[in-house]
Amino acid sequence: MDVFRIGLIGAGSIGTRHIKAIDEVAHIELVAVADPSPAAWALGDSRNIEVFADAESMLSETDVEAVIIATPTERHHADVMTALKYRKTVLVEKPITATMKEADEVTRYAAEQECQVLVGHQRRYYPCARMARDIIQSGRIGRLMAVSGQWATRKDDDYYAAAWRRDRKAGPILTNLIHEIDILRFICGDIASVSAEMTNHDQHFEKEDAVAISLKFANQAVGSFLLSDRTPSPWTWEMALGESVKFPKTGMNAIRFLGTEGALEFPNLVLWRHAEGNGNWHHEIRPEVIDAPFIDAYVAQCAHLRAVTRGLETPIIDALNGSRSLDATLAAARAATSGTRIKLSM
Repeated sequence: MDVFRIGLIGAGSIGTRHIKAIDEVAHIELVAVADPSPAAWALGDSRNIEVFADAESMLSETDVEAVIIATPTERHHADVMTALKYRKTVLVEKPITATMKEADEVTRYAAEQECQVLVGHQRRYYPCARMARDIIQSGRIGRLMAVSGQWATRKDDDYYAAAWRRDRKAGPILTNLIHEIDILRFICGDIASVSAEMTNHDQHFEKEDAVAISLKFANQAVGSFLLSDRTPSPWTWEMALGESVKFPKTGMNAIRFLGTEGALEFPNLVLWRHAEGNGNWHHEIRPEVIDAPFIDAYVAQCAHLRAVTRGLETPIIDALNGSRSLDATLAAARAATSGTRIKLSM
């Protein structure tokens, strides 16, 4: 197999994570980096690869098949549009852009250029996510009626030392909830409407300390999600699955899917059903633990990027799909501020 050549735009912490994944996939090579920081130039020297000050310079002077964009969210739109101008396949970190206007422009331009844009919602690549989706959509828990989830932890005080992290744009809704929204959409389908209540009575920053979100899915199921970055708990995706050494693993599930014939805990899959097909609360309900292999989702995502670029696979999450996850997350933020229910276009 010939070598698949990748360019990286943005070599900060998440960019470094992508480099680690690239190194794990055979026949893929990082050949150029676009980042003006001294750390990026040092990285280039250590790996003997070219470093450029910006995406335009890299793409005009380097032959790559695809680019990974790991710049701050505010840069996503400009960097993606530049990559599409050069007709490159793009993997952009979540969220696809900062605004829906920008996301719509990316989706339209990608279609015009006949290019693929993949959005970096890496949780979709975990086997447990695909297995949960199959369980729900195949009807193993009956008709989906409700979803209950939470992401609750206490971030360290140093996290808020930078003033921008006290702003609403850096609050847990726009920083953390988008992961949860996307995985719920992947498993349950599109979200039709959202409402929310929020509070900031602990830190008194502009950003929310806690938010309670109500969801209505297009399939008529309802959902609730509790989110807080001020409450110590074992209930987050990261701690449940142990996907990062930065967050100690608890193994405690954070999401439950409830159907007319059973329930499913997630992301560590536990299927609860009555022994009798038409059981009710008078009958014993029993758990079935379903094993799902643990993988490096970034490695799987990198391999998928190559397959999409070479025309072997279609995107697991493309620009339009990523835009819908952004839309639902921005709607939750607006609903929390306004106290109104917001309907989403689908």
